[in-house]
Amino acid sequence: MTTAAAFQYVVLRVVPRVERGECFNAGVVVFCRTKRYLAARVELDEQRLRALDPDADIALLRNHLDALVRIAEGDRSAGAMAVLDASDRFGWLAAPSSTVIQCSPIHTGLSTDPGETLERLFIALVRPLEGRTSKESSEKR
Repeated sequence: MTTAAAFQYVVLRVVPRVERGECFNAGVVVFCRTKRYLAARVELDEQRLRALDPDADIALLRNHLDALVRIAEGDRSAGAMAVLDASDRFGWLAAPSSTVIQCSPIHTGLSTDPGETLERLFIALVRPLEGRTSKESSEKR
């Protein structure tokens, strides 16, 4: 029997024009200390981005989101933050900021498989409802 472990997660939000406060979800970061798991999954919805800011730099935002994934993975090419231990990397990724990419408050839960939990949260919180398969929509309920 696999034991459930406590995990934490944040939702990564894109706020193209910080002064307006409008945003959409673009990723999820999941951290489970006891299972030694830290990972992020991102997806930039260009249509949503263009609706909020027609002049947004898509390539720049994509690069920043990809860098956050690499930091979560501990990829040394992502810079100094990526070489910290997983707990410190999660703390840095989850820290409040007033930049174009912001995170939600930290949420908690229990999971036996953090990778599956990341996928489930990503589908539920990032993917547009109209883009889900009927199976994905029923799993959310």
